[in-house]
Amino acid sequence: MQGVLTGFAVIAVVIAVGYVLGLRGHLGPQGREVLTKLAFHVASPALLFTTLAEADLSVVFSSRLLVTALSTVAVAGVFVAVGAVRGWGVGRTTIGALCSGYVNSGNLGIPIAVYVLGDASLVAPVLLFQLVLVTPVAVTILDLSGGGAQGRPLWRRLLTPLSNPIALGSLAGVAVAASGLRVPAPVMDPLTLIGNMSVPAVLLAFGISLCGSTMPMRGADREPVLLAVALKAVGQPAVAWALASGVFGLRGAQLLDVVVTSALPAAQNLYTYASTYEVGERLARDAILVSTVVSVPVLVAVAAVLG
Repeated sequence: MQGVLTGFAVIAVVIAVGYVLGLRGHLGPQGREVLTKLAFHVASPALLFTTLAEADLSVVFSSRLLVTALSTVAVAGVFVAVGAVRGWGVGRTTIGALCSGYVNSGNLGIPIAVYVLGDASLVAPVLLFQLVLVTPVAVTILDLSGGGAQGRPLWRRLLTPLSNPIALGSLAGVAVAASGLRVPAPVMDPLTLIGNMSVPAVLLAFGISLCGSTMPMRGADREPVLLAVALKAVGQPAVAWALASGVFGLRGAQLLDVVVTSALPAAQNLYTYASTYEVGERLARDAILVSTVVSVPVLVAVAAVLG
């Protein structure tokens, strides 16, 4: 339980700093935009590369990964189906689907894994799944659904993942890990230093975005935000528990692991994607904020019942 509270406290402090920066205008009117572009085009690709280049890819074949993948697809599929019926648009529906199943496995998942589960590597399966598969697919859809995709030849659309910095960082890291090569320190160290800016930049930009904003879950985004939060905070951990215990026969610590990671809130970097592609920004911001608040009692309950 201490790990849950510690992880949330760290995030809350950095977001609060961003809010104060925005309130006082220290970074100017373009501060949020600069931080967002820094995270998306430079810091996040570096972080993804350094993380995946040294990852153990054998976790891809674990039953925990299958539970994570199936629960993610299940809740994202529900949001996509509702979004299609309600006519929310491809880009907005994609952001909402991400907010429904893309967990905060990095800056929140790692400290919670350390303090609650006792092993930081236990978030590796969900981290790899999201970085290697979900992120490239999602940003490709956002690329193709934007106005810039219109009129481009088919071959250029198919190569969209290779022009996206997030996808490139992920794919390059996986290629290095799969090859067994070790990146020299003079190359890896600067990339690690740059990658360390990613999480703070995302959290600070998120805090700045809260300045002058209205209360969450109001206006046209109320319905998709409510749906995304319900799927993220309740739907995904419930599906993960049912799959892990009923289908894969996981018990004890393994069951606690997959349910805790599935109960993590929506990741802050989803706001970076929404802001970069200028679609569903308020949906992402509100869903991240509300799911983060709601996930606190959910994670405490999961840790108390299954721990």
